[in-house]
Amino acid sequence: MPIQLPERTLSAAESLTPREIVAELDRYVIGQHKAKRAVAIALRNRMRRQKLPRDLADDIAPKNILMIGPTGVGKTEIARRLARLVHSPFLKVEASKFTEVGYVGRDVESMVRDLLEIAITMVREERYQELRPTARQAAEERLLDLLLPATPRPEVDYSEGAGADSRAATRARLLEQLRAGRLDHRMVEIEVRDTSMPAFEIISGSNVEEIGINIKDMLPGFFGGRTKRRRVRVPEALEQLTNEELARLVDMESISRAAIERTEQAGIIFIDEIDKIAGREGGHGPDVSREGVQRDILPIVEGTTVNTKHGPVKTDHILFIAAGAFHVSKPSDLIPELQGRFPIRVELEPLTRDDFVRILTEPKNALIKQYTALLATEGVDVNFTPEAIERVAAVAAEVNEKTENIGARRLHTVMERLLDELSFDAPERAGTTVTIDPAYVDRMLADIAANEDLSRYIL
Repeated sequence: MPIQLPERTLSAAESLTPREIVAELDRYVIGQHKAKRAVAIALRNRMRRQKLPRDLADDIAPKNILMIGPTGVGKTEIARRLARLVHSPFLKVEASKFTEVGYVGRDVESMVRDLLEIAITMVREERYQELRPTARQAAEERLLDLLLPATPRPEVDYSEGAGADSRAATRARLLEQLRAGRLDHRMVEIEVRDTSMPAFEIISGSNVEEIGINIKDMLPGFFGGRTKRRRVRVPEALEQLTNEELARLVDMESISRAAIERTEQAGIIFIDEIDKIAGREGGHGPDVSREGVQRDILPIVEGTTVNTKHGPVKTDHILFIAAGAFHVSKPSDLIPELQGRFPIRVELEPLTRDDFVRILTEPKNALIKQYTALLATEGVDVNFTPEAIERVAAVAAEVNEKTENIGARRLHTVMERLLDELSFDAPERAGTTVTIDPAYVDRMLADIAANEDLSRYIL
């Protein structure tokens, strides 16, 4: 019988103040204080709304955000880290991949379906973690049944009581050996579900998402209904049996209900490249559907009900964060109705040389730390001098000025070029210490940085 578990709320994030949210984002994203404040306030307002009476809370719409700034300045990272901070379902989509209804391509409602699938995965993993100890015990019992014969050997004459005591003692010893890992070399035969897919093809002119049917539900005997026997080692068998017990314990209907609730109340959708669909009707080719895509996105952002295979999902309180460089178009080129659904607008600043120095060293996942750790696995100890880091930042800023400004992503290409020789030779240089100083940086990057035509291709 599946175990019913209580619905999860946003209690983990309720204690975070806007100042604390900004402080957490500062650990991963350098600068952009205005954008961080905007998302922190929007998140806090969402928490405040959940404490209000239901009738009042339903009328409070989320304050969607429009981020304006060049590529590589941290727009996506701010939204992604925000979602991880509060354990919210998060989805990033590119507006340019959607097409107007009637064109071949993805329809805008698919973003809500994808967000719900992410929420279901999150909730299921949480339930699995809660029930894993119980499932593990049940799996151990099933595995002991496989390791220990069901009846005593015929040549041994047990009385009823002695046989039961001896079997219980043997089973206890086996369980102790199993948990100590002394049975890992043993092979057992278990029944596993046959996950192979039947070979058939559906030919349709419509998008698969629009078919509105679930083939697995229609043909349950084809999917997961068959089993086959396999001989596997004890650790693999224990993991397989644990997963089967988890699937038996967890109620998927309650997971779907909890995931829908979390999607509706805590979901975050990041719509990138929204400037690519800005503009009025006209032109040729794919441009003709730009305003149509905006009209299709509008009801999703305003609040509508999207039908999914798990049930209807309301989008009224999903937080939408849109972003775009707006080099060619302007936010005012969006249709007025869509502009009105993004009341908070923040402009992100282009990154400077000083920002690059901080990006290389300060964040928890800073590039210098990443490359140092990677080469340490080969036994190579790499040390960057402060002057070398400043020189790398200067080269990245200079190339951004001369060519396309791709923001902090330029640091990845510069660092790869800088450490190309060392990364290639690292296996032969185990046990050595390498100091990256300005001379080393100049030797690896100076010629490329100085040659504008060459830097366009390499950096």
